[in-house]
Amino acid sequence: MADLHELTALELWQELKAGRVSPRELTSHYLDRIERLNPQLGAFVTVTRDEALRRADHVAEHVPKTAPLWGLPSGDKDLWMRAGVPTGFGSRAMAGFVPEESDEIVETLDAAGAVSLGKTNAPEFGLPAYTESLAAPPARNPWNPELGAGGSSGGAAVAVASGMLPFAPGSDGGGSVRIPAAACGLVGLKPSRGLVPAGSGIASLAGLVVDGPLARTTADAALLLDGMIAKRNGRIDHHYTLRAPYDDDGPFLGTAVRGEGRFQLGVMTTSAWDGAYDISLAPEATDALATAVDAFVSMGHGLEETALEPDDTYAPAFRTIWQAGAARIPAEGEALALLEPLTAWLVERGRALSARELSEALSLLTAYERSFIRQLSSFDAVLTPAMALTPRPVGWYDQEDGERNFAQQVQYTPFTSMLNVTGLPAIVLPVSQTADGLPMGVQLIGRPGGERTLLSLATQLERRIRWQERRPPVW
Repeated sequence: MADLHELTALELWQELKAGRVSPRELTSHYLDRIERLNPQLGAFVTVTRDEALRRADHVAEHVPKTAPLWGLPSGDKDLWMRAGVPTGFGSRAMAGFVPEESDEIVETLDAAGAVSLGKTNAPEFGLPAYTESLAAPPARNPWNPELGAGGSSGGAAVAVASGMLPFAPGSDGGGSVRIPAAACGLVGLKPSRGLVPAGSGIASLAGLVVDGPLARTTADAALLLDGMIAKRNGRIDHHYTLRAPYDDDGPFLGTAVRGEGRFQLGVMTTSAWDGAYDISLAPEATDALATAVDAFVSMGHGLEETALEPDDTYAPAFRTIWQAGAARIPAEGEALALLEPLTAWLVERGRALSARELSEALSLLTAYERSFIRQLSSFDAVLTPAMALTPRPVGWYDQEDGERNFAQQVQYTPFTSMLNVTGLPAIVLPVSQTADGLPMGVQLIGRPGGERTLLSLATQLERRIRWQERRPPVW
């Protein structure tokens, strides 16, 4: 039998169910991987070895094997609280904080039978698109440790890409699942707003932040998504009246395994940021897009080029919301001095906003959502580059000038935040490698509630390209 980390999460799940490996054996294997690889890669900021082993034993003895993630190792993003475990939010201002209660997404993963091995690295309060805080070592790209892993779910992506976890949950408020997935050669899925009850986006400002999976394969991403949704008595336990469209055709895993259907796809290289920033596509990004286009054409899908209508409202409105979100960071007095320059800039700008400015920004983004969905309504899915550039070096982002830093983030990842604003599902897929062996990917955008179409397309592309067989040098 292959080493356990060589198996996909789905294969591990099958081994667990058959009794050929125990939750404790699997947990121990991954803890040993973390001990060996984490010092050089910075995937975890806290490793809870003893707690994880106790949890594995508890799952084996007390959690029904019907639990969707039974015995599978996972990690908590360090923006999520777990009772009794230090939670730093990537910030020196939160050093020593140990919560007494857990966040709902943590409890949901526990109820699904997962075994948390610790806290995965995240940037300060999840605000940047890279994971290089002053509170912890940077999350380094397993394909080249001189490069960053993206953010804000950078630690989760590093853990999965290097085989420290079989899959990992993340959160995505402007691309924070898809950006690190693209940088590290993974599948990263941002669900529709309202689909995952514990991370629906509905309670976040402008509905931006939803929780989603990072994995090496499409089926693994679907398996984790099913666990994050956490049905009760066969139904999704929605907390709000607003919810994503859902057809109730069974687990998403089944859709991903089958990979069926022929679809009409749009191909797009325009973004919501084009009118405000100089967006240039690296040759590696266009090559990846061409690879995906050729593959989909050869599989019989219809493809048509499309473009977004020019818009000059999105950029200032999104900036306002990003700053307003930072205004709520729990830092006052002396704690403000501990914030990193980008965070401090965002907090200062956010707290200076008026109610009128915030209200206008929310209205503009709501109008943009409606316009965006209308423009792409004739397609089953729309294909874009994942990122505009190759993975960025550690230290590439300006650490002092907030304006320049924000522009750099937009120029690296112009295709992601517009899906948080519109609430649409989107999946990033690794399709090619650069001359230096770095992963490059594409993004598929779905209709509202269109996760099944995205998973079907992703599985078909995966079968053609076989990206799951690639391994970074640290493997």
